[in-house]
Amino acid sequence: MKIFVTGVGGQLGYDVMNELKKRGIEGVGSDIAPENANFENYIPLDITDAAACEKVMAEVRPDAVIHCAAWTAVDLAEDCPDKVRAINADGTAHIAEAAAKVGAKVMYISTDYIFDGQGETPWQPDCEDYKPLNVYGQTKLEGELAVKKATDRHFIVRIAWVFGQNGKNFVRTMLALSEKYDTLRVVCDQIGTPTYTFDLARLLADMIVTEKFGTYHATNEGGYISWHEFAVAIFEAAGKQMTVNPVTTAEYGLSKAARPFNSRLDKSKLVENGFTPLPHWKDALERYLKQM
Repeated sequence: MKIFVTGVGGQLGYDVMNELKKRGIEGVGSDIAPENANFENYIPLDITDAAACEKVMAEVRPDAVIHCAAWTAVDLAEDCPDKVRAINADGTAHIAEAAAKVGAKVMYISTDYIFDGQGETPWQPDCEDYKPLNVYGQTKLEGELAVKKATDRHFIVRIAWVFGQNGKNFVRTMLALSEKYDTLRVVCDQIGTPTYTFDLARLLADMIVTEKFGTYHATNEGGYISWHEFAVAIFEAAGKQMTVNPVTTAEYGLSKAARPFNSRLDKSKLVENGFTPLPHWKDALERYLKQM
């Protein structure tokens, strides 16, 4: 089996490529920058170029595509919506349409940000009451719709609160801040569950070899927590003495893009379809810190 992976310069794409290699599956990686060519099989690709996507897909002729490439800078997205849409929506359409032409199934990595984050009930994978609050969420939703339009042979996997070895994330930010300050303010009214890309890559590899198409939610297990609780756990696991004061989103007041308060994702569909859930987020955090 041959799998084409976009965004291998990022946290998830990097781990997906390594997971495929461990399994003896041929992975062909791509990213916009040649300097991200850390893999044996790598093709530079600008996903905003439809003709380039079609050309590369026709040359590679993969059995499946795992589309990890995305604009993920949420606040910055508010300043350049057209650029973000070109990547998250149009770029996704280019990849999905090119994949469909060569008969490849498509896995698209989406986000909890497609929902408005109201209430306290976990979001179901097949819920269509989207209402994204910001440019990032809106363009990722448009990407979902583009994949659904391009092919029925698709997986849409929504994730949240991502951290991994190959990039910036909340864990790294907290640890960096702890080198400068002994007291931090972290929001306590946004609720969700972290996702470790190393664990997620295993699940995606399990899924992509099947025909169990549809929309899924995937984060680590361990229930729902706030960013404040996650920060406290990070410092405890890292053995750092820090004072972490809980504040509301309104009190924090620094974000340009609106964030969802309720990022609880119901993951029961994974088990219903025979997939093994991700480990507890605390276990994932401890393994991540050891690898760092």
